Amino acid sequence: MSKIQPMALIQSMSGKVCMHSDVYFRTNKRTGNVSSGKLCNPYTGEPTALQTEKRTNFATAAATAKAIVHATESDTENYAKLQTYKASYANARNFGGNLYSFIFAKELKTLNAAD
Repeated sequence: MSKIQPMALIQSMSGKVCMHSDVYFRTNKRTGNVSSGKLCNPYTGEPTALQTEKRTNFATAAATAKAIVHATESDTENYAKLQTYKASYANARNFGGNLYSFIFAKELKTLNAAD
């Protein structure tokens, strides 16, 4: 993956160059870093049991993180988790993502550790 310093005319870049491209760009909104990457040799076969398990964990972590981020005071369990994650996120100096991605990373780590 490469890092890009865009000129003032281009404040940020995201997405693919065209629909047929395997090169993508993204801008980190918190740090302002622009990075690019290339999708090389994507897997096209049937998923293995381990791949299916990882995809399930990914989907579960995403749904859990979404529920926590959008929690209200009436949802006491998720709201308590949200407050805890907000405090941890504020102290996380080496994490470059947003609150949702921070919560997602923590939840995914918990799910993968349980396996």
